[in-house]
Amino acid sequence: MSQTNLESYPPLFRPHTPTKPTDDVVLHDVITEVPELPLIDLQCLNPEKLGEACKNWGFFRLVNHGIPLNLLTELQDCSKKLLSESFEYKKGVIISPVSYFWGTPALNSSGGTISSSLHNVNWVEGFNVPLAQLPQFQTDDLMLHSFRLLLEEYGEHLARIATTIFDAIAKILNLNNSDKSKSYLSESTGVLRIYRYPKCALADETLGMEAHTDSSVLSILNLHEQVGGLELLKDEQWLHVEPIPNTLIINLGDMMQAISDDEYKSVKHRVKANKYEERLSICYFVFPAEECVIQTSKYKPFTYKDFQKQVQHDIKTTGFKVGLHNFKQIQPLEPAS
Repeated sequence: MSQTNLESYPPLFRPHTPTKPTDDVVLHDVITEVPELPLIDLQCLNPEKLGEACKNWGFFRLVNHGIPLNLLTELQDCSKKLLSESFEYKKGVIISPVSYFWGTPALNSSGGTISSSLHNVNWVEGFNVPLAQLPQFQTDDLMLHSFRLLLEEYGEHLARIATTIFDAIAKILNLNNSDKSKSYLSESTGVLRIYRYPKCALADETLGMEAHTDSSVLSILNLHEQVGGLELLKDEQWLHVEPIPNTLIINLGDMMQAISDDEYKSVKHRVKANKYEERLSICYFVFPAEECVIQTSKYKPFTYKDFQKQVQHDIKTTGFKVGLHNFKQIQPLEPAS
């Protein structure tokens, strides 16, 4: 990204933004010999390759996804313009159902978690967009109107992609005979989040987003920017995910792990802060229908609504998300020999 108006940053982030150096300083730690993510082609889905990617990685790169390049570019450009507006403007002009957040990956709808400590806040801001409610986002602001239209078009493409991938996974897992399988992924639950990770002088001491798993069935990430930062945990090692233009990153969430009865894993990932460059990403999350009951051999029956309620409770009482562990079946003790 180009020169930044620091007034666009939340106040907590402003004093700690350095200027980019002019000498040949190496700005990023480079992780060498990292295996490339599995590559899945949406136009000719290979069930064997898809199953291996889900089982062994939980992350894969998607090509031939069918989203027009000009739509990706226009949405990125519009998002940049909005996020470069003043902090006060963003707080005031963004109205329900879209919400503005900072310092947190939108775990609540009220916005950011402002803290006096720089070490326990995520270095991120953005917009949370529940797509089914987007028609309610009515405004006379021309930029916001264009933003809504772009989000609606982009959301339709992401719903198509998510449904196509999930249907292929359902066949691999032999879920197609289940009446519930169609409720395991509900387009009406789709949410878009536009994230901006501001420059941060204390990048070695804080994170753009803390290590976490997604609660979704599937998450679809657009890394159109050429600024890295996304890392995933594999075999107890953090691996850097290289941004490649016109590709998407798909990762499995907690609900997919439960649906697959732990055959597939919801993988921990994080975003590193950057001292000298901003980073923009757009992520789509989709979930089961609210009342759809997930029940497999390793999990007690629960709905996504139950899961969400438990996550909020855990965050309030322990400070972090416990996740699927709360819903695990208690395994009977082996009889004494």
